[in-house]
Amino acid sequence: MMLFISGYVTVSAQAKTKVKSNSYNLLLKKLLNHQVPEITVDSLTTIVHEVVLLDAREPDEFEVSHIENATLVGYNNFNIDSLKVTNKNTPIVVYCSVGYRSGKITEKLIENGFVNVQNLYGGIFEWKNRNNKVVDKNGITNDVHPYSKSWGIWLKKGNKVYKK
Repeated sequence: MMLFISGYVTVSAQAKTKVKSNSYNLLLKKLLNHQVPEITVDSLTTIVHEVVLLDAREPDEFEVSHIENATLVGYNNFNIDSLKVTNKNTPIVVYCSVGYRSGKITEKLIENGFVNVQNLYGGIFEWKNRNNKVVDKNGITNDVHPYSKSWGIWLKKGNKVYKK
């Protein structure tokens, strides 16, 4: 079943959202609660310039790289009152490393009345694994912060940089 929110394709919680790796998909199916709208990397690539991207990782992760035009909102110190988005109908995609933290931030946004918000299934790891570009303060980079060595096994492409 596909849901359409303001013209954007959203994968419903009942759908079998996929990432490239079957083992990564199995992990995500168990890790994520799938109670918020999810968007695949493939779907996001077609609308990436039409949505507000919120990065739910921490500042050291964001500094290594992020999806172009993303705004850091963090996870540990997320403050909905500091969001610059005031129109609650604005299409928003939230991402983190794999989708867990961004799923929690997506829940908070929905609880606060945002109606067109989605979680990026597979996060920045799947974004990079699918050969999409990431940037840092100097422009395009191949570096990605893998959160930790145990989570870094899911990042198959790019340079793993734990601190910069």
